[in-house]
Amino acid sequence: MLMIITARVSLISSVRTSFNFLSSKNFPLFLSLKHPFSIHKKKLLAFSLPVATSTMESQSACDLVLCGKSSTEEELAKSLQNNKSIRLPNDTEVSILLNSEIDDVSLTEDSFRIDSYMNSISTKRFGRLLIWSPRLTSTHDVVSQNFCELPIGTVCVADVQFKGRGRSKNVWESPRGCLLFSFTLQMEDGRVVPLVQYVVSLAITEAIKDICDKNGVPHVDVRIKWPNDLYIDGLKVGGILCTSTYKSKKFNVSAGIGLNVDNEKPTTCLNAVLRKLTSASYKLQREDILATFFNKFECLFDNFIDQGFQPLEELYYKTWLHSGQRVIVQQEKNDDQDQPVENLVTIQGLTSSGYLLAISEDGQMCELHPDGNSFDFFKGLIKRKLS
Repeated sequence: MLMIITARVSLISSVRTSFNFLSSKNFPLFLSLKHPFSIHKKKLLAFSLPVATSTMESQSACDLVLCGKSSTEEELAKSLQNNKSIRLPNDTEVSILLNSEIDDVSLTEDSFRIDSYMNSISTKRFGRLLIWSPRLTSTHDVVSQNFCELPIGTVCVADVQFKGRGRSKNVWESPRGCLLFSFTLQMEDGRVVPLVQYVVSLAITEAIKDICDKNGVPHVDVRIKWPNDLYIDGLKVGGILCTSTYKSKKFNVSAGIGLNVDNEKPTTCLNAVLRKLTSASYKLQREDILATFFNKFECLFDNFIDQGFQPLEELYYKTWLHSGQRVIVQQEKNDDQDQPVENLVTIQGLTSSGYLLAISEDGQMCELHPDGNSFDFFKGLIKRKLS
């Protein structure tokens, strides 16, 4: 018989939490953007003006630039433009351009470099059709709202995002210096859909390692905090959100990723850590990370679909923060108890359903998963004994 116990959990080995690339709506962040954009008359016009979040939200139109890896994707991009197929929530006005229609001279140095990205990607499906926006409510809105209109593997990238989506409907604001993107994928087996976020996490960490190796610089040690956060030295530098809908016997999955590449305030970012590790002038670039991510993800995802997550577990456990981590599970007290009962458990890995596998001091195996009420997953877990 399965026993479910609502529990509060505290970490024996605590991890510092800090949110660098995102700021919650509960703590408004007014952004001063050095080079905001406006797209008009098939041309990008750069101008310098401090912009606060409230100002950005009042500008209703969103500008989208489409580009394809091959002639096939380019034709798809033209069709999306001609048919005005891409829509956003709340009837937000959308202006669609092709990459070939943009005046490159008007782009500033911190704009996403589409051509550089396209030259680096070598996938067969993922990331070959790109949608870029200099300023967007949410990349996740673009891919999830238009899932059926876009080919599987389409990616949307934004330089600035001011209504990003997080867990439990949290809303986030993301400034320049972050890699902000969402993409589409499709799955048939609903039992493994929750595990795909772990494959995404692995692809990000492996991509960063690969780029560091190719450029002869030390590894930036990005680690995975279960289930969907990315950390360096105890500080959060990224996060992943996967959502899905079920249609025509398939799960339509939208995966969103935010990664702080080059914005070291208020805590840290990838390049800030890299500067501490080497005197080389090399800097990690958003375009290289995104292209390498897809090159890695496509291979990992195909193996995951063919063989399940088990072949990836060893690599995942080398990358995450929790092997052997001890947590105190505090059960809610009953009416006849004066004090809540505390149990010490040690995290062993993941269960087949993607939750935390732990073992108690008396050898009882149990499954831990969030109660849905806490911002930090480890501050509210449900303990389920496994037979």
